[in-house]
Amino acid sequence: MSNPLLNDYLKKILSARVYDIAIESALDNAPFLSERLGNQIWLKREDEQPVYSFKIRGAYNKVVQLSDDEKAAGVVAASAGNHAQGLALAAKELGIKATIVMPRTTPEIKVQSVKARGAKVVLHGDAFDDAFAYSQKLVEEKGMTYIHPYDDPETIAGQGTIGMEILRQMRQPVDAIFVPVGGGGLAAGVAAYVKALRPEIKVISVESTESACLAAAMAEGERVILDQVGIFADGVAVAQIGENTWEVCKDHIDECITVTPDEICAAIKDIFDDTRAVCEPAGALAVAGMKKYVEQESCEEQNFVAIMSGANVNFDRLRYISEVAEIGEGREVILAVTIPEQAGSFQQFCNLLGKRPITEFNYRYGDDDKARIYVGVKVGAEGNARQELLNELQSKGYPVMDITDNEIAKYHIRHMVGGHAPDAVNDERVYRFEFPERPGALLNFLRKLGKRFNISLFHYRNHGAAFGRVLVGLQVPEDKVPQLEGYLNELGYRFWDETNNEAYQLFLR
Repeated sequence: MSNPLLNDYLKKILSARVYDIAIESALDNAPFLSERLGNQIWLKREDEQPVYSFKIRGAYNKVVQLSDDEKAAGVVAASAGNHAQGLALAAKELGIKATIVMPRTTPEIKVQSVKARGAKVVLHGDAFDDAFAYSQKLVEEKGMTYIHPYDDPETIAGQGTIGMEILRQMRQPVDAIFVPVGGGGLAAGVAAYVKALRPEIKVISVESTESACLAAAMAEGERVILDQVGIFADGVAVAQIGENTWEVCKDHIDECITVTPDEICAAIKDIFDDTRAVCEPAGALAVAGMKKYVEQESCEEQNFVAIMSGANVNFDRLRYISEVAEIGEGREVILAVTIPEQAGSFQQFCNLLGKRPITEFNYRYGDDDKARIYVGVKVGAEGNARQELLNELQSKGYPVMDITDNEIAKYHIRHMVGGHAPDAVNDERVYRFEFPERPGALLNFLRKLGKRFNISLFHYRNHGAAFGRVLVGLQVPEDKVPQLEGYLNELGYRFWDETNNEAYQLFLR
């Protein structure tokens, strides 16, 4: 039975005006991934577009179809990433004035990229919501035409040309297409085209665990707004699936998969190994989800397509990505191990590890009886190598704790191991924060808390995103904790109480 919604999108996709400016991107086989996963893996290379992202398709298709009056009024959007660059280039190509409102936390490289494509950049607020509100003010006051990054039928149709190309380019039968999801424009476009013509092909959405708004909507049967959205995969950091995109996705996405930031980092490395291309985190989502799907379903000898949606990654973020890629792949385990504080104990411990490469080893004298070491060890990704190592250490009498997935162990303690706090540090409570990367954020924090509570520990880490990771210790008597958390809520920074975190207790307390 024909579906009116899909038929309407099919017509829009077939007549979409994307190739005035976009290219038909390559569909490349990934030989290393294919061999490792036991299936044929194909990568749709949207990183090859003029703005290194698929966003140029939808932005141009929307702008080119505006009326003369809408074009004359100029176009505006709120964006900190790929939509901004796509719209800027589309407007420049069509001779239209474009204004992009970006949060003040936007990395300079992205600001300059948008300016280089002829758009006016307005920096406003610390987050996307602030930028969006200001863009709507420009629409109201100046009559500018707002170009939505995903929730518009013409934008969806532009992104849907990727599905059209995949079906045309693949000579083998396609078993599943994996699509990254933020607001859902790409997923809706690809699903609409594929399900209209080849309904037997699975279209599987992949989201970050930090921003899984489609999975949440699927679970509830309606659009929901996430309480919090993480920004590691900033290209898909959306709190609610779009209204138009939901109408397609709710009936035509076969399955939702979510992946962690660590798994995304591992996928970035996988893509690099096969293509020498460096994806942004959102660009590697589909590959991360595909890997998880193969493992869960025990798939063999199938043809899977993963859409590499973009490659606009900040160079300084690569340090962080490479640091956790091995963890995401399951090839590195981080352990807290207690060994005797006596001569020869280090050598004895290393002998037990055998030929397993040690990636990190941190230690500082604690007391006369025992030493606690923070150690990273490479293990095989296949089988149960992680558990086998733990079992081996325990069988030899070593107290050991697996802290591979411990947030503050990964991001802070590995840089801080240096001995426990002195006895004089009483009533210490430890909080983990995400600070906006803008001038004054730290000063604002200190003004709010520094004169009220003594800061006993501080570690800051920037990993090339709009937010830095901060670990703070504060001396707070038990009866003052509610007062403290009231101040923290006023600050508006995301925070977590890590006082009872095992890694903190072992290495820093």
